[in-house]
Amino acid sequence: MAITAGGNLNSVAASVQQTLATNYIDFTSTTTAGWAQQYLPDLMEKEAEVFGQRTISGFLAQVGAEEAMTADQVVWSEQSRLHLSYIGTVDADGDVNGTFTVTTDIDGNALTTNHGIRVNDIVLIAQAGVVVKALCVETPNSAVVSVEPYATTALSTLSDGAATLLVIGSEYGKGQSYSDVTGTFNSERRTALTPQFKSFTNKPIIMKDYYEISGSDASQVGWVEISGEEGQNGYLWYLKAEGDTRARFTDYLEMAMLESELSDDLSAIGFADKQIRGTADSGASGSGTEGLFAAIESRGNVTSGITGVNAATDLAEFDAILAEFDKQGAIEENMMFVNRATSLAMDDMLASMNSYGAGGTSYGVFNNSEDMALNLGFSGFRRGSYDFYKSDMRYLNDKATRGGINDRAGSAAIRGVIIPAGVSSVYDQALGKNLKRPFLHVRYRASQTDDRRMKSWVTGSVGATTSALDAMQIHMLTERCLITQGANNFMLMK
Repeated sequence: MAITAGGNLNSVAASVQQTLATNYIDFTSTTTAGWAQQYLPDLMEKEAEVFGQRTISGFLAQVGAEEAMTADQVVWSEQSRLHLSYIGTVDADGDVNGTFTVTTDIDGNALTTNHGIRVNDIVLIAQAGVVVKALCVETPNSAVVSVEPYATTALSTLSDGAATLLVIGSEYGKGQSYSDVTGTFNSERRTALTPQFKSFTNKPIIMKDYYEISGSDASQVGWVEISGEEGQNGYLWYLKAEGDTRARFTDYLEMAMLESELSDDLSAIGFADKQIRGTADSGASGSGTEGLFAAIESRGNVTSGITGVNAATDLAEFDAILAEFDKQGAIEENMMFVNRATSLAMDDMLASMNSYGAGGTSYGVFNNSEDMALNLGFSGFRRGSYDFYKSDMRYLNDKATRGGINDRAGSAAIRGVIIPAGVSSVYDQALGKNLKRPFLHVRYRASQTDDRRMKSWVTGSVGATTSALDAMQIHMLTERCLITQGANNFMLMK
């Protein structure tokens, strides 16, 4: 009988007296034995967090609120201006009388015959360096308004061309009624004014995402200990992957509300053969939603100031922002969310107003002393009659979000946003009464049977078995939109 030894019967060689620099595992080596070596490396099990807090959500939670909705769209109305002011052209026919042709209201909305100027109104007509006070004597159902000045030669100081007209009151003679059409100053009956109704609308979008892992991988343990923003920890790698997917989706909830816009009529988005199914074939009217940036660019204010050129220039540009707020709602308290460069430019601007001597720094306002680190940052300040609370906006700084986009965008980069704090009074059609709501708030779809603010559910055969799929799928869904009320009080910094 013969006994034949296997080819690798003594595959482990006998001990030898030998010390080598290669007696550590090299995971990337193709020439050493790798895991076949007898010495283990010092494994650092904890995954290094090299990007700090990676999520950017939280902005809307600071400045707005969330409310449920049960409809496919949100409709709200906003007040118009109380006083009557118009932009147009003046034609000074002579010293006795002239005409003012209405083109737009003071905010640039086109007007023709439906302006609010009436017979016997006292008006101010302004051009560069000149203001004339006159009485309206005729509005013959057109955009052309006839006026006669109080000062005999006043109209001669005006030049034919662009001008602004403001109604400041009215004047009547003794016993004169609205229906009195006799006399030079009453060529037509004075009519009553009715406030113009204007409504705004926005629609929610449905956002979805999911994570999937096979049943085998779900039960596989790794050597790296993971942790994440959602609180997940342990040695199961899918916990990290699922947590990252959920954190990314949570950020999407905010990023979409900031950046989204409604598609225009020529966009192919929304046709039945495109990615968004179920919308009308008439085009993109059912696609998209109006985000914060789009709402401000459409109905609010945009500034290119405060870029850090120098403190004096930045201060002048900041005062121009205050002047614009004076023209709008003049909300006293405002939140500023800006990128790093704009934040530092504001710090330098404010610090320049608190210095003395040749570059010396005042300690009092900064709350500094010689024995502590100098603090040159500002989180809040007051200018004029406005209070501002400044905060860095991570979304505008992070390279993987708007920070990287801004590096490419140049002059189109978004550097920050100024948002009024507090609430506005709006009419809620569903409840039939006025309600106090934040200027900025999120509406999400919800009812007694289904809440779509942030839905999450698990399917598959891992854990609670719901199907024959040998995997675990974690689904996430939301249906929401952002309501930007009083956008004229907002300022976008670009």
